[in-house]
Formats: sequence, C-alpha cells, structure tokens
Amino acid sequence: MNWIIIENNKKINALDIPTISIEEIKSDVKKMKMRVIGFFGKREFENIRLYVVLADDKVGKLYVTSAIFSPDTKSYESFTQDIPAFHIFEREFYEEFGIEPLNHPWLKPVRNNQDKYPFFEMQGEDIHQVAVGPIHAGVIEPGHFRFMCMGEKVYDLEIMLGYQHRGVEDLFLQNKRYNNRLAESVCGDSVIGYNMAYSQAMEALSDTKISNKAQIIRRVALEMERIAIHIGDMGAIAGDMAYLMGASIFGITRTLVINTMLEISGSRFGRGLINVGGVNFDIDEKMSDKIIEMLDGVAKTVDRTTKVMLKKPTCISRMERTGVVSSESAKALGAVGMAARSSGVDIDSRFDFNDSWYTSLDVVKPFKATGDVHSRFTLRYKEIKQSMQIIKKLLSKLKEFKDEPAKIVPSYNLAANSFVISMTEGWRGEIVHIAITGANGELLRYKMKDPSFNNWYMLAMAVRNNGVSDFPLCNKSFNLSYCGNDL
Repeated sequence: MNWIIIENNKKINALDIPTISIEEIKSDVKKMKMRVIGFFGKREFENIRLYVVLADDKVGKLYVTSAIFSPDTKSYESFTQDIPAFHIFEREFYEEFGIEPLNHPWLKPVRNNQDKYPFFEMQGEDIHQVAVGPIHAGVIEPGHFRFMCMGEKVYDLEIMLGYQHRGVEDLFLQNKRYNNRLAESVCGDSVIGYNMAYSQAMEALSDTKISNKAQIIRRVALEMERIAIHIGDMGAIAGDMAYLMGASIFGITRTLVINTMLEISGSRFGRGLINVGGVNFDIDEKMSDKIIEMLDGVAKTVDRTTKVMLKKPTCISRMERTGVVSSESAKALGAVGMAARSSGVDIDSRFDFNDSWYTSLDVVKPFKATGDVHSRFTLRYKEIKQSMQIIKKLLSKLKEFKDEPAKIVPSYNLAANSFVISMTEGWRGEIVHIAITGANGELLRYKMKDPSFNNWYMLAMAVRNNGVSDFPLCNKSFNLSYCGNDL
C-alpha cells in the first residue's frame, strides 16, 4: 500500500512510511477524499523528504506517506488546483524549501514578508483600499489587513502575517531534555492544548504510560481553558457591538474560571500544570467540589446574559447574516475546530480520534450552525455548556483513581527512527504536533500546526460583501492566532 495507517498518539517506525512519487501522492489524495493535516518537509542529506498526512475523521485513522525530492527537483504540479485546502500547506513548503508547486493559484508568502508583498489589486474609479496594521490600537500581535472596498462594502480582504520570526520548531530540536515550558509558550491562549499535544507526543516516543488520574486532570484543564476563552470571546463580540453590559459581565465571569485554574496550578492560564509523565498538581475531592460549584455559578451567569443578549434586536441584527462562510467554503478551505463547526462541518478530534475519555461520555453535541457571527457566538455558548458537562463527568470518574500518582518519572530515551502524530482539540480546533526521531532517538523534525493556520482564510472569506465596520466583529468571532501562524 502507498500509505501507512496510524492512530493518534501511537508511534510507528519512521522507516515504514512509504516513499512514492509526488504524482502518485497527488493521484491518491484525489481518490481518497480525506482531510489534509500535514504537508511538510525534512532535509535528508542532499534531498528533501515531503511528508503528507491525511485524516479520516469517520474512523479516526491517519494516513501517512512521503516523497523524495532530489537537489535537481525544482517544482511539482500543485495539489491546490484540485483541493483548495492544500493552498496554505504548499505555500509553507515552498517558502521553506524552494520547491515550487506549479500553477498554484495564490503562491504568496506565509511568513517571509520582508520583500515587497504582492497584494491583490482591484481597478475601478470607486475602488479604494483600507490598510489596518501591522501595529494595532491594542495589546495584540502584529498582522496586516488590506481591504479592497467600494464605499463601505468590502470586496476582498488580504491578510499578511509573518511579522514574528521565532523559529519555535527548531527550538524543540536544540533541547536534549523535555521542554514543557517551551510547548506551553508557543501560543499563550492555548497553554493546555499545546502542552498536552507535546507531552503526549513525547510520552508516545518514550513509551511512558501516565496514570488515569493524570489523563483526567489534563482533560479537565483542557475543557476549563475552552470555557474561559469562549466566555472571553463572547464578551469581545458583545463589546464590538457596543453591548457593554454583555462585555462587562462575560469579562468578569471568565475571570472566575481562570482564577480557579490559578488555585489548581498556580497560574491562571495553567502554565506548569502539565509535564511529560503526567501533571504537577492534583485535584482532590475538595478541589473537585470547588470546580463544580464555580461551574454552576458561571453557568447561571452565562445562561442569563446570553439569553438576554440574544433577545435584543440590536444584537441579533448585528450578528445574523454577518460574516457568513458556507459549509461548502469551509470544507474546501480545510477549516477546523470551532470555525468549521460554526459553518456546519462536524469535526472534533476529541470525539473523532478515539479518545476514550471523551467517547465514553454521553454528551450532547452542539447544534448544526449556519456560518455567520450569530452561529459562532451561539456555538461558543453551546460548547461552554458541553465542556461543563464533560468536566463534571470527568471529575466523577476521577474519584475512582484518587490513589494513583499524578505524575511518574518518564523515560528520557526516545525510540529511534520513530514517527508520531499528536492531535489535541484546543478551543480553536485541532492542534497537531508531529515528531520524527533519528537513529539515536534524537529529534530530527518537530512540526506543529495551529488551527489558525487552516482558518485565517476563513476570515478573509467572511468579510466579503460586508461593511468595513463589520470587520472587527467578524475578526472577534473567529479570534485567530497570530503567533499560531508565525512559528
């Protein structure tokens, strides 16, 4: 077979990954009709090996293959012509290794924007451009937005990122020990999601089996992170509609969740909670009761505020039919996570990739949304309720494992010539970490994909045919990550 089939967080021998031609890969991808989650290169002496990873969400399996490019190979025929979701992956691969995807429809820089960036231009007497950023009127990271408008109507938005050149993936290769502090610092609003993905990858490579207690505590923290950010985003959406009561109440309510995380781990964002080998802090019965009491109080406030807000005609009129991305567009662009689900694309790696801690729970999935700001707001509310349900069920299970250790001493020897994919459903969507080791167990390649990498173009699509003044609302409704893109 041209592809090796693997599972999430299960290592395989990297030497077992097939090597086929790029033409065969392209032909297979068109037939298989699966979702791309990995398309990246690794130097092997004079050659470049391209790895391609597809996800079959229906059965929770991952398909991996590779192709070798010799030094003489300068190009290949682009996948994006047939499958638009490959566009950002091929652009990144070209930027890093210089192998051109011929006939790519949008071959522009992903991160290397130092030279003159080829912005899309529209001609016409009434066409004007509106430039926003990269420096913004707030404490946020840099990114440039270029609008093509006629009057107040936006015809096109082009987003230029890449202002932060951190080299995070290479930093993982420089440290001979585990580096949880780096993992949780990659994307500051997804501390738990990133640290969990990294830890699971290292545990798979080192054959470290963590306790049931540690697995549950990690997932409780992951869902608390989801709740906190979703509540904060609901407040941000309210603020951009000038509904200041909602902005204030949601802002205060979010604080109750992150302050509880502070009580658990000493950090409001969960820094230092997760380590390879488990977790550094336990959740005893007293803390479990405190978490549940906090969630019950938060639920009442969120319920009341959301219901009042969704009855206000001024709020409804600002959200409904604003920033619409259809299900067809979301699928074509390879959208993931909350952004995909808000357009009616039912993917969620917690439930799709055989995480028994989630699949064993009887939880209600959120509604099928319609792709506008209203859907993205309401989906957050539904996911908050879902996460609260999950946390309560997990804390009930935690009692069964109260005598287990929260952390064990992990093995520091990674398996030689191994390959592992670790996917964690962060609050934005799937966080993907891929690690490859060499003959001595050393890390040769560490590849990460933030959900924002998939979803930035969703924002560009959402603002088309909307007013310029709708952009802040659309932007907040996605709340994508600059640093998740600028690795």
